[in-house]
This record gives sequence, structure tokens and C-alpha cells, in this order.
Amino acid sequence: RCSVRYAQPIPPLHSQGGRPVTTVYGFSGSPRPGANTDHLVSAVLEGAAAAGAETRLLRVQDMNMRPCCACMWCRENRGCAMKDDFSPLWPALFEADAFVIGSPVFMWQMTAQTKTLVDRLYPVMNADFSTRLDKKPKMALCFTQGHPDGEFFRAYFEQTAQVLRFLGFDVKPPLSAVGTREPDDILAQTAVMEEARELGKSLVS
Repeated sequence: RCSVRYAQPIPPLHSQGGRPVTTVYGFSGSPRPGANTDHLVSAVLEGAAAAGAETRLLRVQDMNMRPCCACMWCRENRGCAMKDDFSPLWPALFEADAFVIGSPVFMWQMTAQTKTLVDRLYPVMNADFSTRLDKKPKMALCFTQGHPDGEFFRAYFEQTAQVLRFLGFDVKPPLSAVGTREPDDILAQTAVMEEARELGKSLVS
């Protein structure tokens, strides 16, 4: 059985005060801390929090998360056989109301860190390819890209959204921020950041 040690405790949910209407988990798949993708995912979570949600931001790069090892334990069992930093989050897949996944575009696709996260979602699907997600949680997809053309990777973004819809998530139209090469480029894109906050609010309503 494949397993790894725990690297660090998962940070607690960040509440804006009062009883939360929605619980939203945000994942940034960027290898660069505090850069464009972190900013974009944080903006989505800010919007959700402003609408009354309780939020948590997790950086996949900082987690001890192994790739799926194809042991197929999850085909006959609920959960994942691997024991790592993703294990404590497994119940959240069924209890949370919404998720945010953000990634920069590397080589025309999501980063390896983000792909590891998406692959580890495989256990939410039954052996007959039906979903185990009865709650059908909402999902926001956020991408940052150096290329200036907002349509350049659109087909890939939609393909990624379709994969997550197949798993049982209610995926919003993907959001992308173009021309984000330097770590803080996105901060000058006030319209995109506001769109991200509005996307976050839509995860609560």
C-alpha cells in the first residue's frame, strides 16, 4: 500500500465572523508563493468571505501530496489509501459547499502540482463512473497565463472544467488572467481581480 508521512498540519478554516453560510476551500497550484495565482485564488476567496462564507487557502506546493499510485483501493472503498497531507481534507470533499482551484499555465496546461491535486480527486467517482458527490459542490477554476491572448488556452480551460463536471462538481466558467509573467502583475489588473471577487460571491449564492 502506498503511503507517505504527514508534512505539516492543515491550517484551520478562516472565518469572517458569524455563522458561515458556505464553506469554501481554495487551492493554489503555483510553485511560486505569493505570486499571481495565489493573488487570484485569494481574490475569489475574498469575494466568498464577503458574502458570508468561511474560507481556507491551501498551497499545493507546500503540501506533502503524492500523485495517485493507481492502487484502485478507492474503487471498493470510500476514500484514498494514501496517507499524506491530502488525507485530512478527504471529508471536506463531501462536506464543503464550494472549491476554488487555481493554476498558472505551464506548457499549455495546469502545473504538475495542480494535476496531482486533480488526480487525487479520483476517489469521488464510483466504479461505474457515477459521482459520489451527492452535494454537487460548486467549483471555480482560475488560471494565470503569460500569453496575452485570453482565448489562446480557452479550449484547455474548458476541457479541465468538463473533467471536474464529470467528477460531480458544479463548475463555473473558467476565469483567466493574461500577461501575468512577473509575480505581482495581476495586481494591476483591477478588473480581473474584481471579476474574481464576484466569482467568489457566486459560490455562496
